[in-house]
Amino acid sequence: MKGTIENRDVFLKNIARKLRREPLKNVPAPKWAHEPQWDVYKEYTKDQLVAVMKEASQSIHTKVYETDSGHLADVVNGAIDDYGGGSVVTTRDPRFAELGLDGVLAKHRAYTWNASDGRKNIDIAAKADIGVTVCDVMLAESATAGLFNDKDKARCVSLLPVTSIVIVPKSVIVPRITQAMEMVEKKARAGEAISTYINFISGPSNSADIEMRLVVGVHGPVKVAYIVVSDR
Repeated sequence: MKGTIENRDVFLKNIARKLRREPLKNVPAPKWAHEPQWDVYKEYTKDQLVAVMKEASQSIHTKVYETDSGHLADVVNGAIDDYGGGSVVTTRDPRFAELGLDGVLAKHRAYTWNASDGRKNIDIAAKADIGVTVCDVMLAESATAGLFNDKDKARCVSLLPVTSIVIVPKSVIVPRITQAMEMVEKKARAGEAISTYINFISGPSNSADIEMRLVVGVHGPVKVAYIVVSDR
């Protein structure tokens, strides 16, 4: 179902009235003389972007695994064991099957998010030890995983369990958020359905609000791991 915008015209007319002017009907997009945001890591290969991502991951307390599609199941199994195993929850994502992970997830008796179960999903995710997701875009500059959530790829899976394991196909790694938002804009211009919620995650939750001391794992996963897989 597509979203709706309500009372937009009334709101904009009210703002215009407060500013003592007529509402603008056509606003041309600005043309910038300089756009440096496109130049950062512009010529980098995927391997170079992986190196940037790995370096950025160190500062956000995130472990990075690297593998190819043939060994991905073994690496996922090892990562789950590395973080203590226990209860596992995953999104309902066809990419798990495409990546050959059905077997290892079954081995760990992973619960798959089921939108028809309603609140039950949230309760299971909140009690889970590990949540496993596949990211839609990875920002190399900040080692930020972009998840395009929907009813099947729920954000609870990456936010509620103690540990979040994010599988990163190498093909979705881009330099920075500039390219990620360009992907969204292209979908919107083409009339394609876009995610109702886009979540950008940079490692475990943390805060330095208390006496300027960094505390990791405040209000979300205490540990985060990325598994980079050479998918193509």
